[in-house]
Amino acid sequence: MMQRLLLSILVPFIGGLMHCHAAQAQTQTGGPTPSPPGAAVYFIGLKDGDTLPTKTTLHFGLHGMGVAPAGSDRANSGHHHLIVDSPTPALNAEIPNDFQHLHFGAGQTEAEISLTPGEHTLQLVFADKNHVPHSPPVISERIKVKVADQTAPAVAQAAPAAGGRRSAPKDAKVYFIYPRNGSYISPNPVIRFGLLNMGVAPAGFDKPNTGHHHLLVDAELPPLDQPIPNDFNHLHFGAGQTEAKITLPIGQHKLRLLFADFAHVPHDPPVFSEVINVTVTESGQPPRKRKYRHRSWRSYGY
Repeated sequence: MMQRLLLSILVPFIGGLMHCHAAQAQTQTGGPTPSPPGAAVYFIGLKDGDTLPTKTTLHFGLHGMGVAPAGSDRANSGHHHLIVDSPTPALNAEIPNDFQHLHFGAGQTEAEISLTPGEHTLQLVFADKNHVPHSPPVISERIKVKVADQTAPAVAQAAPAAGGRRSAPKDAKVYFIYPRNGSYISPNPVIRFGLLNMGVAPAGFDKPNTGHHHLLVDAELPPLDQPIPNDFNHLHFGAGQTEAKITLPIGQHKLRLLFADFAHVPHDPPVFSEVINVTVTESGQPPRKRKYRHRSWRSYGY
């Protein structure tokens, strides 16, 4: 009788442990890049239940690994991704790049973001050069934060004066980290943006000497005293991205970066890159040249 009682208690308990172990093992599967034992990523100065303003700077902590830009194939390294109001992404695939999955591929360890008033969830996911989580994955706990509405008339303060544009330092510069002029690229490349002597801030956040990136695809410079159009030829990265995965048709294309303020209006003086020419192929490589075998005159029977 006692044995049956013990079995009735132990069997479900052991089964529960096995189920938890299996679930934990499943969450530990990541991509092909290994992470060292004890690696951890976490928020610095932010915990579950905290209250934040609508515009805030988040600081990313990392233990047991190093930070390296996207594309850098360095052992035990990667870069940060911030997941906003979204479940943990697939841990064995490339992390999406959108307003809920923010990439910090330049190696940033902090980011200024804007959140609407109310409750939000935040989570950090560390990933390798290709934006795929490591194995085992290095992810933080998902925390809940409350964003308080600001009573100050931020919108009224942010509005530029009539006919005015936000100023930019004379030595400010925006450029392509990847691709370079003349490159062959795939139809879905990750374009990486470089910036000198200015800071990146999300659209809607009016801070001196900051702005966000815009990518012009096969388009001339738009009017520099008006908001940049938002269409397939004028791509906006208002979440503060420093890189973006885009889709381009097969063939030749012209690309240019244009930096703009909180309202998508270029600065004064304007900050834009040189035009680069790229060729899109299925493989992302130059087409193979056909090899012709030289035949001597003797091979023709002379």
